[in-house]
Amino acid sequence: MKIQWKKLVFCLLLPLFVGGLSALLTGDGMERFQTLNKPPLSPPGWLFPIAWTILYLMMGYASYLVLTSRRNPKNAWIAYGVQLFFNFFWSIIFFRFESYLFAFIWLVLLWAAIIVTTRFFCLVNRTAGYLMIPYLVWVTFAGYLNLGVYL
Repeated sequence: MKIQWKKLVFCLLLPLFVGGLSALLTGDGMERFQTLNKPPLSPPGWLFPIAWTILYLMMGYASYLVLTSRRNPKNAWIAYGVQLFFNFFWSIIFFRFESYLFAFIWLVLLWAAIIVTTRFFCLVNRTAGYLMIPYLVWVTFAGYLNLGVYL
């Protein structure tokens, strides 16, 4: 299969843009995060941007595989957009507004949206679905951290 470079670049940049804009709008959220009483197993702050960048690139490549598939990706792209929406606002709710319970509820909705997206991606392209699994695992871990901060 020939690489469609414009589509690939768009698909890689879209989640990076969403995540980057969200991070920008959180302000000094990561500095405040360092001062919170966090649950056990909380990773160091420097790990978060690295992990998210890798996950966004995997997510972007998965969306490229779906977009360039011969199957109809409409439902997969709708689900993908919904989970990007939830992803965008979670960090703003958590870091900017420090609304930890609402952020946790929002994260549960994000988690459900990722599951739906992963399922649709699998139906279109199995590799695309598999590429979403680390993201789902990371958001599950983020849910643990979020709930731990709230409690």
